[in-house]
Amino acid sequence: MKQPFPFSAIVGQDDMKTAMILTAVDPGIGGVLVFGDRGTGKSTAVRALAALLPPIEVVRGCPINAATSAECPDWSELETNQTEERPTPVIDLPLGVTEDRVVGALDIERALTRGEKAFEPGLLARANRGYLYIDEVNLLEDHIVDLLLDVAQSGENVVEREGLSIRHAARFVLVGSGNPEEGELRPQLLDRFGLSVEVRSPQDVAERIEVIRRRDAYERKPEAFVKRYAKEDAKVRAAIVDARGRIGAVAAGNAILGDCAELCLALGSDGLRGELTLLRAARALAAYEGAKRVTRKHLRRIAPLALSHRLRRDPLDEAGSSTRVNRTVETVLA
Repeated sequence: MKQPFPFSAIVGQDDMKTAMILTAVDPGIGGVLVFGDRGTGKSTAVRALAALLPPIEVVRGCPINAATSAECPDWSELETNQTEERPTPVIDLPLGVTEDRVVGALDIERALTRGEKAFEPGLLARANRGYLYIDEVNLLEDHIVDLLLDVAQSGENVVEREGLSIRHAARFVLVGSGNPEEGELRPQLLDRFGLSVEVRSPQDVAERIEVIRRRDAYERKPEAFVKRYAKEDAKVRAAIVDARGRIGAVAAGNAILGDCAELCLALGSDGLRGELTLLRAARALAAYEGAKRVTRKHLRRIAPLALSHRLRRDPLDEAGSSTRVNRTVETVLA
């Protein structure tokens, strides 16, 4: 099986890579929405980051990737308490997927052959402690969107059907990608993404040539190409691991809290999720960069990612959402 494209070999797309890294440092940020042109490395970045991350410790045979036997659900019927390392899971949620496939359902084969009522886990179980990736997320069916909203809020998958009463942990980083020309995302789901990124095809000829060169080298000799960027990927991995251990000690003073509130008020962001996400992402960035305190530099860097998808539409302002956020940042944090 061919190894994923190296994360550090992705050309450009700095905002997308930053957003991915921050959700790896702090999964509680709430996931990443990547909207833009096809063929700009959206799915490549997700799989590259997951391959970059250190493996997770799980109980052998546990269907929800639990770290301890106490966290494994009763229905899992474990035969051992031994643990093993697994790569960070990246689970694709395809368009047209059924609800049973997502949440899990009665194991029909076991019911017919043995007469036993057993649970067959779904995609949410496999994605626990990892990433759930949805390509063309704006085309997802409404009832699946509603289901994901419930699970994303509670961190738990609940199945009550066909005589089954099942609960299990379902905490994952939700990553969605799509093309805005093919349809808009429901506001309820849009608000659940912590960060959003707009990606565009590179307009610089030299940059496009470099993208082609690297992809061609990877396709022809994948093992050699991956080895070439192994040292850079290792640096990113080490920085993420260090940031995870450091983030709890990163301070954010009252002045920074005030800046978060003023930015969101000036932008007309509904609710308080904007402030909370902005602060959390800025703290993750500070930890990743080795800083002890959140500063305005971190807020300026993160504000477009954390707030651009939370703006109300202004028919009198033709500027894009990221431009509006940057404009407001320059005014409020002058």
